[in-house]
Amino acid sequence: MELFILILIFLALIGVSNVINHQLPSIPVPLIQIALGSAVTFISPHFHLHLEPELFFVLFIAPLLYNDGKHTPRSELWRLRAPIFLLAVGLVFATVFVVGYFIHWMIPSIPLPVAFGLAAILSPTDAVAVGALAGRIHLPKSLMHLLEGEALMNDASGLVAFKFAIAAAVTGVFSLSKASVSFLVIFIGGLAVGAILAVVITGIRSLLRRSGLENETLHMLIHILTPFALFLTAEELGLSGILAAVAGGVMHAIERDHSHKIKSRPNELADNTWSIIVYLLNGLVFVILGVQLPNVFSAVFKSSAFNNFVVGGYALAIYILLIVLRFLWVFAYARFNGAKKPNVSFKLLAMTSLSGVRGALTLAGTLTIPLFIDNGDPFPERSLVIFLSAFVIVLSLLAASIFLPLLAKNKGMHSEEESARQQYEGQLRSMRSAMQAVRHATTEENESEAAVVISQYDRWIRQSQLNERRQRKQRRQQDVVLRIKAVEIERDRVRQLLNGGEISGRHAELLLKNLEEIELIESGRRQFWVVVLKRLTNGIKRFLSGKPSKISVSDWEALRKIKLQTTGAVIEAFESNGAGSDESEATDVINHYRFIRDQLSAPFPVSQGNEHIKRDLQWIAIQAERNEVQSLYEQNEITREVANGLRRNIRGREASILENEWK
Repeated sequence: MELFILILIFLALIGVSNVINHQLPSIPVPLIQIALGSAVTFISPHFHLHLEPELFFVLFIAPLLYNDGKHTPRSELWRLRAPIFLLAVGLVFATVFVVGYFIHWMIPSIPLPVAFGLAAILSPTDAVAVGALAGRIHLPKSLMHLLEGEALMNDASGLVAFKFAIAAAVTGVFSLSKASVSFLVIFIGGLAVGAILAVVITGIRSLLRRSGLENETLHMLIHILTPFALFLTAEELGLSGILAAVAGGVMHAIERDHSHKIKSRPNELADNTWSIIVYLLNGLVFVILGVQLPNVFSAVFKSSAFNNFVVGGYALAIYILLIVLRFLWVFAYARFNGAKKPNVSFKLLAMTSLSGVRGALTLAGTLTIPLFIDNGDPFPERSLVIFLSAFVIVLSLLAASIFLPLLAKNKGMHSEEESARQQYEGQLRSMRSAMQAVRHATTEENESEAAVVISQYDRWIRQSQLNERRQRKQRRQQDVVLRIKAVEIERDRVRQLLNGGEISGRHAELLLKNLEEIELIESGRRQFWVVVLKRLTNGIKRFLSGKPSKISVSDWEALRKIKLQTTGAVIEAFESNGAGSDESEATDVINHYRFIRDQLSAPFPVSQGNEHIKRDLQWIAIQAERNEVQSLYEQNEITREVANGLRRNIRGREASILENEWK
């Protein structure tokens, strides 16, 4: 029961971390999750989570790297194969020897094999942390592909080097030739086993489908179990389970590309399921890391054998050397390989160096260090080694969070043009995703309603394309103010009609509630939950009172006429003086209300009895838009600012739907 409660707490912390990040976007999600995990141990001093490193690798690292291998562009992996190999293998071994000797020289109490082991486990970069930072920082695509490819490979090379070094420290025996051969076998064998098993599993799934077994839940279960099967099989054979998982992900992507000609829902189901799994695993990795850090730090900080400032200085010196070595390694490759482009951008080199963030895999690896060596003596400086690795993890995350945004920031016209391009393309992609979602949801029963929704989105797309050709400057804040002012004009017109006895109190109440919801949505994200709460409360009231939730045809016709009057009042006010604004600032609002007026004036193609079906499809479309924007943001194709702008546009379309909803 305690484990179950613990899991629920961790999952809740993941949700809380994303809420905090939404309000404080300058702080990366991994840092927030680490802080929340550490806070749990301070709130409950007796709380302790024993981390099983082997379980951590199979439960977290295997599926995450499998998913990364599945989504990393293979063409980019092949194009960048040379720098990826040099970073993932060459830099790892350079780090082992250079940093290892430096650690032994700086801290003589750490034997050379142990120093090599610490350097080895510090060499792998964390793809999860880099990806989380990249979503906020918006690193160049070429750099992201390089970092992703490096992270896929260097986990294995770093862990293998770490195991050899620790084995030498425990046994006192080491053979360079035997270790080299073993490394090649483990490395190549892991890739081969992963690729072969992935092909076999894919064949089994295809065979099941050809035999008529189309149970999507079963196929999704096989898909989820695949990375664990690959990892455990390779480890049982003494090979790299991490590389087996990566190779399996790549093979799955190849198989998916071959079957992509047939548009099928299994792919959508797999994507949605995996997005949830990866979201939770990513969050749990950093929450668990945060839970471990206080115990790791206290073991050294509370010990009289260590000077806190000195050991902190050791960790800082090690991290600086890691950055410098990475910088020089990339610089040397760029110079020797760049005959056509001898000028190397210092900013790109610095970003590549700082992007080498260390993560939970480093800490999990150090926790596998045994307590004793073969002769029965305690493992030399075990607590200090674990402390240094944890401190370097925190330093790398902090440095990347502080300095990468400064380096990645592009000032000037180019940045504005790039943001405008992302905004335009993202808007088109989100609306086309909405149309695609409606098409998937279309049946014989709702075919006519779906056609109306698709036509509506088609008109929005054409309008966006027209606005792009005009290249009008967007005034986001002013647009929100004007939309709210337009709602106030509508509200005043409804009250005038009510006071003049031209409309009933019930119709006025329905319209005023609708306008209130629209105003809340237009106002921004902090008030959106009020709309949801109001809808839930109204639904409960209707259920308890027994009142019908749908309005009659006569009521709808009356409301339509009132809405035409309020819409006309807004258009008249903005056309006369722009409601106190420049004509250019009022143009978008006028066009929006003209669009609503045209919709209300045209003959309604769907019977009122099926209006709720159309609204259901509209909400499906809105959610599809939000999903596409989030996907673009997570794939580093748009910045956070562009994503927020697209979400504002979606709220505008959501408000347009509410313009025609009275219930």
